Amino acid sequence: MSVACFAKHFLRCAVFNPTPTRTRALNATLSYPALRYITHCSAGQTAFHRWRKDFHTTSASPTIAKLLSADELFYRKSLHDHLKTLVTEYSECVRAAELRSDEQEVRLRSSRLTALGPVVQKIQQLDSRQRDLEETEALLKENDRDLRALAETEREQCLTAIQDIKQTILSLLVPDEEWDLSDLVLEVTAGVGGQEAMLFTAEIFAMYQNYAAFHGWRFDMLEYMPSDLGGLRHASASISGPLSYKKMKFEAGVHRVQRVPKTEKQGRMHTSTMTVAILPQPAEISFTINLKDLRIETKRASGAGGQHVNTTDSAVRIVHLPTGTVSECQQERSQIKNKEKAMKMLRAKLYSAKLEEETSKRYQARKLQIGTKGRSEKIRTYNFAQDRITDHRIGKTLHDIHGFLLGEELLDEMSTFLQRFSEQEALMELIEEH
Repeated sequence: MSVACFAKHFLRCAVFNPTPTRTRALNATLSYPALRYITHCSAGQTAFHRWRKDFHTTSASPTIAKLLSADELFYRKSLHDHLKTLVTEYSECVRAAELRSDEQEVRLRSSRLTALGPVVQKIQQLDSRQRDLEETEALLKENDRDLRALAETEREQCLTAIQDIKQTILSLLVPDEEWDLSDLVLEVTAGVGGQEAMLFTAEIFAMYQNYAAFHGWRFDMLEYMPSDLGGLRHASASISGPLSYKKMKFEAGVHRVQRVPKTEKQGRMHTSTMTVAILPQPAEISFTINLKDLRIETKRASGAGGQHVNTTDSAVRIVHLPTGTVSECQQERSQIKNKEKAMKMLRAKLYSAKLEEETSKRYQARKLQIGTKGRSEKIRTYNFAQDRITDHRIGKTLHDIHGFLLGEELLDEMSTFLQRFSEQEALMELIEEH
């Protein structure tokens, strides 16, 4: 199960009600074995420093970044110190709530209790499970064979539970970005390579459409501009569903294909590119546009469609005057529907530009190899001759291109790896700050 799944499940856990008994228990928590620093950790520290160096490498050749296990991360003294700090803060908030002094301070403390509650609960569960493990291992020394067999089974269950709890704690420590719960607008555009690039763009667009179906998300076409040979010049779609943006945000960038095109008569390998943009789609209530800032134009649609195309002004073009951002739609026969879709795309573009401006300094400071999800960043290569897909940000390679392009398990596996690397980087930054 991925890190994201753990986080989403346990963030719904009930928060403790402050009681004097719990205050005393939390004070004792500071000496829990779960928070003790493991002294024999030099190997884990070496692996960690090597990973940090590799993860920030920006050379052209892909570097295989190591995804650290929960045990390796728990070897870090900085992580234990950070957990102790959170437990101490939780205890102080409980005591402040019991004193009921200043009303405003109580509200602030209560809000912090809600945020810290799930993490502290998991720390306590981890300590409980580790005590169970110690007791079970003591039973393995008994002479009774049946008792030892039972203890061995119990030991395996404890180890599994401990791993799950550790992974959950790590997940809860990584804050979600505010737009991770947003829907999204997907844009694909053919790049270098002529007709071959357009054919590849059509395949990638179909892959994402299948991926939306694989997760049960809604997929609404906004634009579709086909080429003469069945490829795709440009297309966009609105995708909505649980965690849709969070799972797809790392798909943004330049995708490169290396293969012998259908149009190639001499069997030579060609390299072509296409670009993916993933724009978070805000709710209308959270991001509004002043209608006075818009210029809305209508025109006759172009392309296939018979007499209807030539006789009705169904195509809509919207210009946001302060920024010059343009959004067009002629996908539907109805002018009203085209206007709705063009507005949806415009809102996503403006919202994305706003978020990019707000987060650019943070991303520049962190220099994530995982990428800034920008349009110009080459992120992945699809090599048909070698039947491989390589993500250059983390050096992850999968095989079976045709299975990957189905937009099902293999694409989901790549998405999960990218998400876990990103969360691991954010976690390392968080605990090092403390």
